[in-house]
Amino acid sequence: MSAVYAGRYSGRAAIVTGGASGLGKAVAARIVSEGGTVALWDVNADALEAAKAETGASFTVALDVSDADAVAAAAEASVKALGKVDVLVCSAGITGATVPVHEFPIDSWLRVFDINVNGLFYCNRAIVPHLLANGYGRIVNVSSVAGKEGNPNASAYSASKAAVIGLTKSLGKELAGKGVIANALTPATFESPILAQLPQSQVDYMRSKIPMGRLGEVEESAAIICFMASEECSFTTASTFDTSGGRTTY
Repeated sequence: MSAVYAGRYSGRAAIVTGGASGLGKAVAARIVSEGGTVALWDVNADALEAAKAETGASFTVALDVSDADAVAAAAEASVKALGKVDVLVCSAGITGATVPVHEFPIDSWLRVFDINVNGLFYCNRAIVPHLLANGYGRIVNVSSVAGKEGNPNASAYSASKAAVIGLTKSLGKELAGKGVIANALTPATFESPILAQLPQSQVDYMRSKIPMGRLGEVEESAAIICFMASEECSFTTASTFDTSGGRTTY
């Protein structure tokens, strides 16, 4: 288990998307344990209530991040509930179909981009004005090593996560010098509920690409995110942080 830095988030308020399970829930729990307040956003309303109890989050919103109007409303409701927002962690995402490009279902392609790219854009777009008003903020957009290297039979996921990197680089440069920092995380495959969306053969392939020879642990990526989303991350923006067991080193 990663160390907890007592008080690191004292007085800070965060919004975490995909917060009802996996990485989002782990990040929320750490932020609360380090003195912060958290609003959880997730499409799974039932899981949100359990996650709220488990993490100590103060507020929850059930929404589909691909709905721009719902995201805008959730942003306003969360800021009202928390009193402000200092941190946005975008962890919501889906994998899509696991098939070659020429067989890829169009509806699956569009849905992956609706969640992983458009939804993340809507969240960033809705929260940035609040961070600028504070003169302080941290944004962490969760990408993937697939966005750097591409995984075969996962073209939509790989392309969408590459888009997350590009969006974050652009956003971070726009905000540099304004007190708001934006970075992306590029984890390799780690143990999380999203693996249930993939065939075991795909999971085995991704494990085989990791020099450390194992999947990551959710706590390892949560620890990096909680640094990226803290005041300690003060001179790195428009960049990517890596938790890939040596798979991607750039």
